[in-house]
Amino acid sequence: MAQKRYDQDYKIQAVKLAKEIGINKAAKEIGVAPSTVNGWVKASKEGMLDLGIGSQSPDSALTLTEELIALKKQVKEQNKEIKRLKEENEFLEEASAFFAASRLKSARNRE
Repeated sequence: MAQKRYDQDYKIQAVKLAKEIGINKAAKEIGVAPSTVNGWVKASKEGMLDLGIGSQSPDSALTLTEELIALKKQVKEQNKEIKRLKEENEFLEEASAFFAASRLKSARNRE
């Protein structure tokens, strides 16, 4: 069964409705699975679905400090991943050089 696509405006209206009356009621009213509406609400909270100007309430908006903490955590995780990938790259370069030298040695021994 093909997955149904919803346009951005539809998602925005659904999230706004869900914030007013709740996810389950909104999902039932618009005929969409609650998990789908919940995904849109989650995306809006994570900044992946922009609801437009004035859509954040003081309770739901992140403070600058919270946002800074979240961004620092993200940078730390990305730096950790970069370090891991660099180490893997080094290992692969060394392994490649080892096997290349081994092939050359084998080829010389055959002659």
